[in-house]
Amino acid sequence: MVKMQRNTVLVVLSFFAIYFIWGSTYLWNKIAVTELPAFMLAGIRFVTAGSLIFIISKILGFSLKITKQQFKNTILAGFLFLTFGNGVVVWALKFVDSGFAALEVSAQPLVVLLMMRILQGKKIQPMSVIGVIFGITGIFLLVSQKEIIAQEGAILGMVLIFICMLSWSYGSLFVGKADLPKNFFVNTGYQMLTSGISLLIISALFGEEWISPAYWSTPVITSMLLLIIFGSILTFTAFNYLLRIVSPEKVATSTYVNPIVAMTLGWYFLNENITLQSVIASTILLTGVYFINTKKSLTILSRFSGKRIPKKAEE
Repeated sequence: MVKMQRNTVLVVLSFFAIYFIWGSTYLWNKIAVTELPAFMLAGIRFVTAGSLIFIISKILGFSLKITKQQFKNTILAGFLFLTFGNGVVVWALKFVDSGFAALEVSAQPLVVLLMMRILQGKKIQPMSVIGVIFGITGIFLLVSQKEIIAQEGAILGMVLIFICMLSWSYGSLFVGKADLPKNFFVNTGYQMLTSGISLLIISALFGEEWISPAYWSTPVITSMLLLIIFGSILTFTAFNYLLRIVSPEKVATSTYVNPIVAMTLGWYFLNENITLQSVIASTILLTGVYFINTKKSLTILSRFSGKRIPKKAEE
């Protein structure tokens, strides 16, 4: 694959995408899931996005040929990341606010770190230990709020999101060693298409009532288009582009910005309540994530992003 040349404008636009577009997907999913069944919503999103990626890949001359093992690995990765990791989060948005969901998901690096310690015996660096303490404290303050727990189905939503983080974390460890298509765009396409199909199958098995797009409201149609075009195709491409152009720790700063964007948009457009305890919890939690994402923990970032870090970046 030809090495990409650094383009300042593209770098700025890509950072805008992973900061603000990814943070906005919580709002778009929350709007869409108020009318559409969760698994149907996610299934249509990823099948459409995956299909468009394949079309774009053919236009750009990318080969779609992969080995049987690579195909199996993309199915598993897609299931861990998108079918379960994303589809169930969308379902959980029926029970919790979009900003709260984003905050809970921001603990992802903490979960990855602990899972690497438990499953792989990786030593946790001193800075990361501090991050773990901050992270656990922040999560406790976040999920123990009476205002949130009192909401119907809130505890179920919290548990579902946490299980999704476990799925995403294990997927991050799996992708770090798995044989996957070398072209990241093609790899993303296979993961999205296969996970989208599995989500539609799950939707049918759960007996979800499929609603024709002809009956979708304008806000739902707009949200779906934004999720497909910007939340899936554009942002994943920007994410992978940045991983090849700038240092991984800079890419990982999206972890700090996404919850703030999600909480602000949820408050402004959906009148979601931002409590003082949520602000304190988010500050402590994101401080913990910062300590985990230090230079000494680049290996964790590589697992989290699903990309191997070049030796130069580790030095």
